[in-house]
Amino acid sequence: MYEYVAFDLETTGLSEEKDEIIEVGAVKIRNHKIVGKYNQVINPHCAIPDQIIKLTGIQQELVDCGREKEDVIREFYDFCDGYPLLGHNVMFDYRFMKKAMSQYGIPFEKNGMDTFQIAKKLLKNDIKSKSLGSLCSYYHYTNPSAHRAYHDALATVIVYEKMKQQFPDDVKIFEAKQLQYKPKKQSKATEKQKQYLNHLIKYHKIEVNIAFDTLTKSDASKYIDQIILKHGRMN
Repeated sequence: MYEYVAFDLETTGLSEEKDEIIEVGAVKIRNHKIVGKYNQVINPHCAIPDQIIKLTGIQQELVDCGREKEDVIREFYDFCDGYPLLGHNVMFDYRFMKKAMSQYGIPFEKNGMDTFQIAKKLLKNDIKSKSLGSLCSYYHYTNPSAHRAYHDALATVIVYEKMKQQFPDDVKIFEAKQLQYKPKKQSKATEKQKQYLNHLIKYHKIEVNIAFDTLTKSDASKYIDQIILKHGRMN
């Protein structure tokens, strides 16, 4: 059976170790037809950089009302379970997703296809840029909301299917290959960190949903720094 899940993420930056996922979008394809859609905004519990707001149009108010990361990550796991992944520069999104999965002890080993790498090989003399936007223009597809996760995932499907039609003899290049990435092992937050973070939250009377059991040292430090920056230290 011909099937895959195309997915795209919007994030607060380029580092899967330091930055956060703010949106997950995905399209499930079976026998060339859309059989499932997934689109969720995540509350990263941090400020969105101005350059990300300008690029994506995702405002702080939107993510502040977003869902908790663990809930979205687990839902996405179920959504794509058993399917290979498709992405444009797929390893960028896969690294973020695999690190997020590892935070909650979820094994996430996937095969996948990359429209960026495919285009580099098959369209090297046709268009200079192999960005998703350039490929959409090349195939006369208008992405109604570029740099939003669901719409970019759908655009990736369109580009992938168009390339398959254009190059029907290059079967091998379109096959899913194992995606390999091993997140750095994160040390769990110390009891001292968790206690201080909890005291900060109570002192400033902040409503925030933090999974203390899964906090890493870096996560705890990030939350502490963000609260102090926004609300100040405890007297």
